[in-house]
Amino acid sequence: MTPREALHTYFGYDDFRPLQSEIIDSVLSGRDTLALMPTGGGKSICFQVPTLVMANDDPERRLCLVVTPLIALMKDQVANLQARGIHAAAIYTGMSWDKQRVALDNCLYGPYHFLYCSPERLESEEFRKRLADLPIGLIAVDEAHCISQWGYDFRPSYLNIAAVRELLPGVPVLALTATATPETIDDIQDKLGFVEKNVLRKSFHRENLIYVVRRTDNKAEQTAHILSKVPGSAIVYVRNRKRAQELSEWLRVTGYGLQVDYYHAGLTTKERNERQEAWTSGKTRVIVATNAFGMGIDKPDVRLVIHYDLPSHLESYYQEAGRAGRDGQTAYAVLLFNEQEDKAKARKRVSDTYPPKEFVESVYHKTMDFLQIGAGSGIGHRFMLHVDQLCQVMHLPVLQTYSALHILTQAGYIDFEEEHETQPRVQINVPRHQLGEYNLSFEQAELLDMLMRSYSGIYTDLQYVREADKEDTHQLLVSLAQRGIITYIPRSVGCSLTMADDRQTDIYLSPAIYEDRQTRFVSKLQAMVEYAEQTQFCREQVLLAYFGEKNAAPCGHCDVCRELAKITQPTM
Repeated sequence: MTPREALHTYFGYDDFRPLQSEIIDSVLSGRDTLALMPTGGGKSICFQVPTLVMANDDPERRLCLVVTPLIALMKDQVANLQARGIHAAAIYTGMSWDKQRVALDNCLYGPYHFLYCSPERLESEEFRKRLADLPIGLIAVDEAHCISQWGYDFRPSYLNIAAVRELLPGVPVLALTATATPETIDDIQDKLGFVEKNVLRKSFHRENLIYVVRRTDNKAEQTAHILSKVPGSAIVYVRNRKRAQELSEWLRVTGYGLQVDYYHAGLTTKERNERQEAWTSGKTRVIVATNAFGMGIDKPDVRLVIHYDLPSHLESYYQEAGRAGRDGQTAYAVLLFNEQEDKAKARKRVSDTYPPKEFVESVYHKTMDFLQIGAGSGIGHRFMLHVDQLCQVMHLPVLQTYSALHILTQAGYIDFEEEHETQPRVQINVPRHQLGEYNLSFEQAELLDMLMRSYSGIYTDLQYVREADKEDTHQLLVSLAQRGIITYIPRSVGCSLTMADDRQTDIYLSPAIYEDRQTRFVSKLQAMVEYAEQTQFCREQVLLAYFGEKNAAPCGHCDVCRELAKITQPTM
């Protein structure tokens, strides 16, 4: 089977998009490959097609291990593959070990071609041992910039991929990212242990996307004005949840007649799914969102992306702006800029993101005390951490505390995950032969019978129960818990903290963990500020130069190009 035959047979396309074919050929030749493709460029095809080709030619290389931090995207891709008759499985945080074993057994013995996992799963020694037995022919690393200390979203868990490569000698890796500077490109290849440098990239130029910086003293009014002038679906990015809710409500009542809603990671899964679906289907025209919105969303007809607040770096700005105009039609990426206000906020962002080292150490010890972890103990233990409660009890400022917990994660003391979603869990407390004494309703008895048949360990331990997602089932479980028949822990969204080491007496933050990263953060933030305030050079030229494309021509339609064209027009 050729790649083109696989593309047509499984996905219904007759031809590849630009660069896809070259990436697939590189992978099939067994070369480690780093592919840089803009958002919406069709990255998944680049590992799905070669995997299916290899599976047809050699059953011992029929499986692709896909590492991605995005659980929602993971689930969507598995569902899409299964809908096409392609067997795929996913393993992620919150799954019971029984379910993980079933998924791994399916990949070993069944006709499975894709195993998706989060980078955190790679930390498990038992999971890594099982991987070594699987018929893996390719490792695909999505959001590969997360492995680089110079990337804008460094995640220490990505460093586990190198250890997995040692377990799978000879298996090539395909690293995929939409945004990376030249420095990050080199670091990705180094951290993933590339046999030789091999980068394939598509220009970041977007001919149909018009970049605009709009200076304003009233961002809310300007947002409403722009939305009234540019028809079609829109995203308005803001930096925090409170602003998402307040701006959404303000836009709803200003009289512009906008169909608008908000989105952030603090919403339940059900709320996020409902709001995303309403926006995707066109029922909601405008979504006001934090950066939790957008990853894995493939809506081609977004006409406008507005950045209400200044992003921290050009990488995230380019990626978020790039969600506009994927259908090739004209679209706008607008950044609202209040020079004095935004520069002051940028300075504060530095101190919030990198609080003093003494403060970071204080947060470490206060968190250990809050969680009641004694000196010399704790390694491997995982806790739900309510950061707001921690800050209230220990008298800590919230923003700096979050930053300190992330710095401690990068330093290897803890593994802190924001907005970790716990799955609903149930344990039955009453022996089966005594249930008749409780005068159960038909629905309660039927639910308990189903749980006993479906979850073998439900009498001895809390079990993850997928059926609890249904509202009527949730209410039944609540009623049973109130009577003491079961222990029920509903789904919740919060933060989690895993001890990567025992509690230490002293904390050491090396220059590589603190000073070097702080310098890098300031540099990236300054580049973002300069992009917004400069009025001499084409907006897209500035963006492309940042990503290493030094000889790009002016786009001709950004706000700077249009203003310069007016100046150079001859007078009559």
